[in-house]
Amino acid sequence: MASSKTRAIAVFGSVNADVTGFCDRLPKPGETVPGTRYSIALGGKGANQAAAVARLDYPVQMIGCIGNDSFGLMARTSLGSLGVGRDHLVASEKASTGVALINVDAHAENSIVVIAGANAAVDQTVIDHAAAALREAPILLAQLEVPLVASMTAAAKIRGNGGLVILDPAPAPSGGLSSDVLSAVDIVTPNETETEALVGVRPESSADAAAASKLLQSRGATAVVIKLGRRGAYYRGRDAEGFVPPFTVKAINSVGAGDCFNGGLAVALARGADLPKAVRFAAACGALATTGKGGAEAAPTLAAVEALLESQRN
Repeated sequence: MASSKTRAIAVFGSVNADVTGFCDRLPKPGETVPGTRYSIALGGKGANQAAAVARLDYPVQMIGCIGNDSFGLMARTSLGSLGVGRDHLVASEKASTGVALINVDAHAENSIVVIAGANAAVDQTVIDHAAAALREAPILLAQLEVPLVASMTAAAKIRGNGGLVILDPAPAPSGGLSSDVLSAVDIVTPNETETEALVGVRPESSADAAAASKLLQSRGATAVVIKLGRRGAYYRGRDAEGFVPPFTVKAINSVGAGDCFNGGLAVALARGADLPKAVRFAAACGALATTGKGGAEAAPTLAAVEALLESQRN
């Protein structure tokens, strides 16, 4: 349990309403398939990561933008019920809350269409509003669902105060990320698809992941953690590299797994773990997230993560 004096992790990023439809298989282009049910819940990579941190009993502040609408009210209420700080969640009068339209099949694979909405309005005004959180946070979690220039400004503030920046490069831009961006963060955490978009190498094995991580480091990244989904995770830092094998769980939904991985990585590092231990903790968080429904709602508790780590100790 974090003490009242623990400095809150800051999450700078997107807040969405997730409209999720569940079906036996994903439709092909031009095809309609029957679904089994649907849900409307809190989502967005930023909100999901903030929820993941909060569920691990660590204080967290969400920095972002929502609309002044019913989805925005739902998002604000949901974040509060999860224990996420909302002091720096700004309501826009000009844009609606972001929405993600998600399809999930019987094998927990998914396809997602995101409408940015108010997430695209995250700018210097939001950064100024969150000055205190950015000054005090030991770690910043960032993604690419809000304007990159704003994320990089927030990252510079965190690093200027001695903090650590973890960038989830999702959704990965088609042209990759510049060396200026990669060198402006401390850890970059792509999944397989994002790795391929960034360096042209799809990591089908740990050897592929090692080659891709070296390419990312040659382009400016300090440390790289590649999320390999059901095949585990590979990490490479200044002083450590290795592979974390997957945890055995019954997966039903992979929507929030990567976000819970990043939230777990931040919490483990904030609590003093080295990179190898932090990645294993993060992998357990990501694995457990696939056993729940939805994005933020699937974030596991600290007790559940510790139990999985103990039951599947290497």
